[in-house]
Amino acid sequence: MGTLLKCYKPLFLIQLSAFPNSARTFRLGTHRFFTFRKANIRCLSSPSSSQPLVKEKIRGKPENPWPSELWLHNTMSRKKEAFKPKVEGKVGMYVCGVTAYDLSHIGHARVYVTFDVLYRYLKHLGYQVCYVRNFTDVDDKIINRANELGEDPISLSRRFCEEFNQDMSYLQCLPPSVEPRVSDHMPQIKDMIKKIIDNGYAYIVDGDVYFTVDKFPEYGRLSGRKLEDNRAGERVAVDSRKKNPADFALWKSAKEGEPFWDSPWGPGRPGWHIECSAMSAAYLGYSFDIHGGGMDLVFPHHENEIAQSCAACEQTNISYWIHNGFVTIDSEKMSKSLGNFFTIRQVIDVYHPLALRLFLLSTHYRSPVNYSDVQLESASDRIFYIYQTLLDCEDVLSQHDEATRKDSIPPDTVDGINKFHNVVVASMSDDLRTPDVLAALSDPLKTINDLVHTRKGKKQNLRIESLAALEKTIRNVLSILGLMPASYSEILHQLREKALKRAKLTENQVLQKIEERTIARKNKEYEKSDAIRKDLAAVGITLMDSPDGTTWRPAVPLALQEQQVTET
Repeated sequence: MGTLLKCYKPLFLIQLSAFPNSARTFRLGTHRFFTFRKANIRCLSSPSSSQPLVKEKIRGKPENPWPSELWLHNTMSRKKEAFKPKVEGKVGMYVCGVTAYDLSHIGHARVYVTFDVLYRYLKHLGYQVCYVRNFTDVDDKIINRANELGEDPISLSRRFCEEFNQDMSYLQCLPPSVEPRVSDHMPQIKDMIKKIIDNGYAYIVDGDVYFTVDKFPEYGRLSGRKLEDNRAGERVAVDSRKKNPADFALWKSAKEGEPFWDSPWGPGRPGWHIECSAMSAAYLGYSFDIHGGGMDLVFPHHENEIAQSCAACEQTNISYWIHNGFVTIDSEKMSKSLGNFFTIRQVIDVYHPLALRLFLLSTHYRSPVNYSDVQLESASDRIFYIYQTLLDCEDVLSQHDEATRKDSIPPDTVDGINKFHNVVVASMSDDLRTPDVLAALSDPLKTINDLVHTRKGKKQNLRIESLAALEKTIRNVLSILGLMPASYSEILHQLREKALKRAKLTENQVLQKIEERTIARKNKEYEKSDAIRKDLAAVGITLMDSPDGTTWRPAVPLALQEQQVTET
């Protein structure tokens, strides 16, 4: 880090006295928190939250250690590489945030769920992670939307930044360490542009500043594109004043009715790409570990970031470029520009946010995932099963005093836990193969159900100890995936409410149908009782009979079940 600090000094190394009336520091237990009014820094240092999957002592077989290596696919090298941070025990990660002019869609959800899982897993492995995710709050799209609504652009953007953070909270994405905004970092942006100009990589035309791609021979290395194949770029109008059509704006001169800032080149505002280079350097330096985002950012955004960062500081070095695949609808990328998108709010209005999260994690992050009602219904059904199983387990455990539990569990439970642990370790360490982790949950969940509900399971020796170890193991894995709720019973209630909404029924209406069916069965009107069950199943309500009576749970509607079979 010594050489890079000669080029740029990260903001979090600057003394707090440089931020009068805007910075405060306080302690809460062993955590040290910094809060910056403008940069919105939540926490830059905290002890490791890593914990083993199973903390109980397990006799019969040693606990498997977590791996020493994590492998991640690097877009730059186009292959998986062993992760080695630049500073032992610490990770710097920058992920490009949203342009805040509208509600975010589920394509955005996929990006931030992906990197939330990476963030969680790195922390689980014991790394101290500084996770930086920006907000673009100065941009053509923001200005255009603000003009349509007659609203101040910065005010409009601030509102949608808050909406985005609410969406992330719904999806159980941990807040990043730092959330910088473009409008708060004009000095850093202008400073970087000046360095690029001084180093001969940019030119000024009538108050606009353009990067000269011809001066950077490695341009295109990340995307694999040749310079002659490049268009003028996204979000940038074709300009005959450019030396090369692929040259991109670092600074745009002020136009009437647009927000602007003073600069050495005249009043204006930054181009889209320069902001991320400046803000990542401000908080992580020019040399850090991970830079991430959606696959659509490989070109031109990340390609341009590399060029301008290297032009500003020759020691620039980012170890791993990580990109997630698209969310598609009918095999076409979901995006606002194409108009084929669902906002996160639209989806979670009828499906639980954790069902959406599980849906996104059910496909490997680098592969495209096709959005459909069938997929969301399946995810909702699966997550209901997971939490119902864990609630049943919790109910049994609550009936037994923890202090009376023995310090061992049966060999077959040990083997099952170790097998599950090995799959989780192998899958997460191999480029975050979350679908394999979710699939591996089946066996321990089945074991819990056997121990809770079957006659044989209820008689098993050390049954309570087995249930406690299994529940602990699953809970820790769900925490890594960001799927651990605060309360099993509360989320099951929420899942039922969402199912009723999709079915266009109330709880009382379902209970009335159950009562009608019970009477029909007593009267041996089996055709009527079967019809009631089928009608409810058609809208995603499954009835379950037991000696204690009939209850209901959400399920995939019959028509969608048939569609599932056809697609399979």
